[in-house]
Amino acid sequence: MVLENVTIKNPEEIAVIIKGGRLLGSILQQLAKMVKPGITTGDLEFKADELIKKVGGRSSFKGYHSKNEMPFPCILCTSVNDEIVHAAPLPPRVLSNGDIIGIDIGMEYPAKNGFYTDTAVTVAVGKINAENKKLIEVTQKALQIGIKAVKPGNKISDIGRMIENYVKPYGYGIVRDLVGHGVGYAVHESPRIPNYFDPALSKIEIKKGMVLAIEPMITLGAWKIVEGNNGFSIKTADGSWAAHFEHTIVVTKSGCEIVT
Repeated sequence: MVLENVTIKNPEEIAVIIKGGRLLGSILQQLAKMVKPGITTGDLEFKADELIKKVGGRSSFKGYHSKNEMPFPCILCTSVNDEIVHAAPLPPRVLSNGDIIGIDIGMEYPAKNGFYTDTAVTVAVGKINAENKKLIEVTQKALQIGIKAVKPGNKISDIGRMIENYVKPYGYGIVRDLVGHGVGYAVHESPRIPNYFDPALSKIEIKKGMVLAIEPMITLGAWKIVEGNNGFSIKTADGSWAAHFEHTIVVTKSGCEIVT
């Protein structure tokens, strides 16, 4: 079996990653506070553009594409209700009371020859029902639990194992076709970081200097996904609603540091 090639960042690189991550985390907080009934996804997109430029960064999502894919057209992913990830905010959509929205943002900092960080949050639009409130709470807690598994000597598989063990009793779906990832030198790097136990990843040891993006994606129904009709969004196959949280973290000598 070929093991994934996981990069180790040096202290100087990590210092820049931490600075960029803190700036990105602050930007996401400002965007999340804007969410209310009547606001549009376009409003969030335009504000994100302004804030990223202001701190001297560059969107890592806009124009991004992997092999044989269309370039992503926007700075943010704004995924509403049954959309799990990758929904584009343009053309703008109006948010209504009772909706939930996942806001996902990535940035290269500084804008030229910089380092990448990635973060996401799911936010209630106005007053939401108890079922969706619980989904958001459990998904956010799952992220915290996954982060606790990150320390030198543990395995990448421990992250997904701890998330799965926490989420499974609630009966929620844990999306299997979308995973967390390494980050820093590029938008997506090795290793894959699923939110369930994958024994193949038990051979990859967590080491100081790794930079990881952990991102639970949890649904009220089943875990299966479908593509949205716009070519970008990924939705639940059964129409159930979904939540998504993400942090970029740096592995330290004794544990890890959340940088976003």
